Formats: sequence, C-alpha cells, structure tokens
Amino acid sequence: MQTRHFLQLIFLSALWGGSFPLIRIASPAFGPLGLAGIRCALAAVVLALLMRLLRQRWPAGGAGSWWRLALLGLLTVVSPFVLFNWAGLVLPAGYSAVLNATAPLFGILAAAALGEERLTARRLAGCAVGFAGVALLVRLGPVAPDARVVLAALACTVAAASYGVGAIFMKRATLAHQPLPASAAVHLAAALVLLLPAAAGAGRMQPTPGALLAVAVLGTITSGFMYWVSMRLMREIPASAATSSAFMIPLFGVTWGALFLGEPVTAGMLPGCVLVLAATALVTGFNPFRRSSLSAMPAPAPAGPPPAPPPPASDAHGRSQPRPPAAPPSRSHS
Repeated sequence: MQTRHFLQLIFLSALWGGSFPLIRIASPAFGPLGLAGIRCALAAVVLALLMRLLRQRWPAGGAGSWWRLALLGLLTVVSPFVLFNWAGLVLPAGYSAVLNATAPLFGILAAAALGEERLTARRLAGCAVGFAGVALLVRLGPVAPDARVVLAALACTVAAASYGVGAIFMKRATLAHQPLPASAAVHLAAALVLLLPAAAGAGRMQPTPGALLAVAVLGTITSGFMYWVSMRLMREIPASAATSSAFMIPLFGVTWGALFLGEPVTAGMLPGCVLVLAATALVTGFNPFRRSSLSAMPAPAPAGPPPAPPPPASDAHGRSQPRPPAAPPSRSHS
C-alpha cells in the first residue's frame, strides 16, 4: 500500500469516527429511520450536484446494474445506518465505533465464502481474538450490560458485518462504474427504500439546532462525500485493505466521544479496543509500516555494457565468412 493510500485511510477513519458522536446527537431527535432517510436523501442530492458539476452521467448498464447498486445500498447504507442509529440511542459513541472495527473480520470471512480469499489459521485466530474483544467491550465499560445494551451491541455487530460483506460488492461496483455516479445511485436507491418509513415517523421528530447541524454534516460529508472518496480509494486497493480504515475508527470514535460528549474512557474499553485492533490486523495482515514495495522492485540492470559479439570467422585470405544460420528450434512430438 502506498503512503497516499494510507493517509487517505487515516482521513476516512477520522471523519467516520466522528460520525458516531453525531449519530448520538441526531438519533434521539429524528429517530433511527428518520435519521437514516434524511442522511441518504442529503447524500444523494450532494452527489447528484457533484455529478452535474463534473459532467458525469448516471450509471449505465440497464436494470441489472441498478439492482446491483441497490443491493450495495442495502448492505453499505440502509442496514448500517438504521442499526447504528438505533444503537446510538443506547450505547455511547465509543462503543459503536469500536464494534464497527469488526467489519474487516466479516469482510475476510465473506471473501473466503465467496472464494475470493483463502481463510488461513492466522485469520481464524484473528476472528477468535476479535470476538473476545467484542465480548470484553460488552461486559465492561460505562454502561450496565442489560438486555437493551446487549441488543444494541448486537445491532452494531450486524451493521459491521453488513459493511464487511458490502465491501466486496463495492469493489466490484468500482470496476464496472465510475465512483461518483455509483455513489449517487447507491444513496438514491437507499433514500427511496427509507422514504416511507422515515415519512411515517415525521410527526414524532423533535429537531433541535444541534441535531439539524449533526444530520447536515452526516448527510453531506460522512455519508455523501466520504462514500465517494472511499469508492475512489477502493478502485486502487483491495477490498480488505479498504475496510482496514475501521482499524483506526475506534481511536477517533472514543476521542471524539470523550471530547464533545463527555463520555468516559474506562479500563474495560481499552483492552477491548486493543483486542479488536489486533484481531483485524491478524485477519487482514495489514501493516502500514511494511515496505512491501521492496519485494516488487525490478531486478537491477547489469553493470556496464553487454559483451560484444565475437568477430566473424576469416578464411585463409583474411576474408570474412558469413555465419551459418541458427538451427531452428526442435519440436517435441509428445
């Protein structure tokens, strides 16, 4: 992975880690379905405007392409948005961010099930460590582990699984479509799916200035613009490497939650975070400090010019004799 790719992953992680405190602010005001619908609608509008500005067209390929993009929207937008929004009513933002870091685990498992990657013993060990870290996070922390907390943690885990599986289909979409039109189509399809459920709960919404600002940032930046950035990055790196942005999201999620929401960082959360990060590193083999480019360097050129061919043979009078033609290659008669 090149340095610019790794820096883009850090940038994505910082903004996506900041989305969890914003969800915690906006979800009580709009409800899980309402917040998800507004986010998708705002993202679709922003991406459509960018398409018009950059003179790009909507994805081609007929109904089949749009159905595949709609499925991608269900996996990477609708399901995670609704589940994380609901969990945000119960769990602190740091919990949601740390549980989201299991997305690479599910991505690797899905890739193995679909025959795209081999599931090794190291990756299986990483899965075990990851689920141990999740269990530690559920049992220890600033929230008592009652039934609602367990269900909210399960919702976050399902959302992370949806992200991980969706990353494989996102990679395929980037090979068939331009990232910007594909991102716009994904959010348009997601907005259409969430339109009726969001409208049904409109009467119960109680927006505040802070909630309006939070949903505006979520829709335009972390949903619309960042989805486009992630699809552009996905074109250049493998899907498993792209999901590794979730490695650093817990660090930013806990940091933003502590800075802006006053959420405590307890002794139980830290080892759970370490276990999840170690697990995802084991499963994907991701190491930003490995100089993998050294092994891919071409062989050095030979020192000095190539040796000159031998002079042609001469006869007794010093006249050059032509060289006999090279023998034709032998043919095997197997």
